[in-house]
Amino acid sequence: MGVWLKHWRALAVVLALGVGVAMVVGCGGDDEEGEKKDIGANTLLSHKGAAPTVDGSGADAAWKDAHPLEFVASGGANSSLSNVSLKSVHSGDMVYFLVEWTDPTESLRRAPWQKQADGSWKQLKDGPAGDDNKYYEDKLAFIWNINDSIAGFNQAGCQVTCHIGEGKPYGNKYTTSAGERGDIWHWKSVRTGPVGTMDDQWLDDVRYDPDKAAEAGRHSDPNTGGGYKDNKSADGKTPAYGAIAPPYWILDSTKKPFNDGDFKANDEVPGIVVAPYQGDRGDVAAKGVYSGGKWTLEIARKLTTGSEYDVQFSDLAKSYYFGVAAFDNAQVRHSASSGAFELQFDQ
Repeated sequence: MGVWLKHWRALAVVLALGVGVAMVVGCGGDDEEGEKKDIGANTLLSHKGAAPTVDGSGADAAWKDAHPLEFVASGGANSSLSNVSLKSVHSGDMVYFLVEWTDPTESLRRAPWQKQADGSWKQLKDGPAGDDNKYYEDKLAFIWNINDSIAGFNQAGCQVTCHIGEGKPYGNKYTTSAGERGDIWHWKSVRTGPVGTMDDQWLDDVRYDPDKAAEAGRHSDPNTGGGYKDNKSADGKTPAYGAIAPPYWILDSTKKPFNDGDFKANDEVPGIVVAPYQGDRGDVAAKGVYSGGKWTLEIARKLTTGSEYDVQFSDLAKSYYFGVAAFDNAQVRHSASSGAFELQFDQ
């Protein structure tokens, strides 16, 4: 897991040309009286209606009347631009999101083990630790401003939490002051996608320390079990569990001990064993499907969870501010929206 790098130089060039990085190209719809509802350019309106089925198809009738928010995310590794579309629906005590974004390739070959000609095993990785843009996975992330606590976030978005350098080639992520918190929803196509969840995390003002805080302000919500774990033997020389890849994950419920004799040279074994997180860290459900050069991701979460590490959609008359990032086979170098988006609830 990596922190998010903001490409300031690229952003400056784009802005100098008079073009916004997050460009709204379509929004709006009809209210109950058939009139156009006035929605801000960076506003996502959550439609009150029937609950969609979270299956990654995006075809559920529940999405038909939801207002789309469409923009371009810019600045990432591999594919530097993504066209992104967001919709939201709320029903009962649940809120749902439909996210569609362009990606030229489905990237799932995350750090697999490969048997070498001499019989040894090598785990495929690229670049410096924590900055892989080749043997990785596609991802999508939200950051929410918890209780409007992060100064400047509602105007500038995620960039107020991005800090270049500071001991890493891609920088660190943290808030500026004590008491500022963000809620991170991190969908990972290999590590969380197969088990139908997002990785629920949170952000505070902890600074980077290579020994005590390698992830700086990024933390994982508490969990009571499950989750993903590296598929690595005790001595680190082979996988611990065996299965031919693809797919590039092993379900924890079906894992079998690794037997070297089952594999020939150039065979690959998944580098990760996955299970859904239990507890706070696993309270965001999601299903993603790749087809036709784009990802379709459906997300579901309770409006309120009671967790201090989560944004609480407890007042449907309020606005909630967030940012979005898309990762094309990149550990940390993502494309992102510029500025903040505003979630409002249709009542």
